[in-house]
Amino acid sequence: MSSIQCLVLLAAACDGLALGSRPLTSRRAVLAGALALPAAAGTASAAEEDLIDVYFGCGCFWHVQHEFVEAERKILGRSDSELTAFTGYAGGRAGLRDGKVCYHNAAQVSDYGSMGHAEVVGLRIPRASFGEFATEYCKLFDKNGFRPDQLGDRGTEYRNLVAMPGGSSGDLAKELIKASQANGDKLDFAAGKGDDADVRGLVWVMDVQQWPFFLGERYHQYHDGFAWGEDYPGSYNNLAAKQIKLGRLPDSGCPNGMMGIGIAGL
Repeated sequence: MSSIQCLVLLAAACDGLALGSRPLTSRRAVLAGALALPAAAGTASAAEEDLIDVYFGCGCFWHVQHEFVEAERKILGRSDSELTAFTGYAGGRAGLRDGKVCYHNAAQVSDYGSMGHAEVVGLRIPRASFGEFATEYCKLFDKNGFRPDQLGDRGTEYRNLVAMPGGSSGDLAKELIKASQANGDKLDFAAGKGDDADVRGLVWVMDVQQWPFFLGERYHQYHDGFAWGEDYPGSYNNLAAKQIKLGRLPDSGCPNGMMGIGIAGL
């Protein structure tokens, strides 16, 4: 590809996408160039391991959290008290509203959808391990670039996102591309500008410093999956109580779901 073609494609990406449109950018052209996660008990300091804050979005965050909890255990050998994968919200231009971001609720208090945010899972991981976690993310998509709930949950709240230091212009963007190529080269990437569209097979790449992660409600943590029969063991569901006891899941101050039940978003 010529340098002129690259510039044209990059300009197209910067102009953004109309809702539901397919990007005209290639994955290589676009990516050539205050996350408040609770600290994990027992892990080394950031200075010792060069820990970074990242987040990943791919449809409903329940399933995604489970997959990244398993990734933390497999890749980093973390124990229950060292896990950092939490559900939350990110990617909206509104940031916080009244000091919080909340799931859909009848009172419409700080509703994440109306604020342009998407469902994501935030983690704190060693910089050197980002490529392995990016690989786990790419594995969430099928051969056609469909996420697990592509035909169910749709809309900007469920768009695909990856955030890391530097975003699309940082050095970790190359690791993301490499992971995608090694897993079927089925995804396209574009620099996120906030409030972005939900487009099949397209991942918005965000700078985690510019687009921070906002921790989700307690009842959304370590939840069973969205798919019928996707029930995780009690030992997984009970991680929420353990994290609360460790002081790592503060009360969000949000309404407890649409009907005050706090189960399945109700």
